[in-house]
Amino acid sequence: MSFEKTTVINTELIEKEEIKEELVSIINDLEEIGYEPLKQLVAYLVSGDPGYISSHKDARNRILKYKREDILEILLTDFINKKWFI
Repeated sequence: MSFEKTTVINTELIEKEEIKEELVSIINDLEEIGYEPLKQLVAYLVSGDPGYISSHKDARNRILKYKREDILEILLTDFINKKWFI
């Protein structure tokens, strides 16, 4: 094993991917019980009230692990980078 090179790990990128994966999981869990995940997520992100997210499969606690600002930043960055608005 060589210790001559330093490995740089981008923890910010890792966290963003973790948030994306968790959002997909939460969306799937909410759809599973017949909820409309888009409406629930928008209401939560706008109001900050976690009561908008169902507690099914611990979805509410799972989303509360992340700051709303980080979730919004990820969603908007993906939106802008994919140039969906043009």
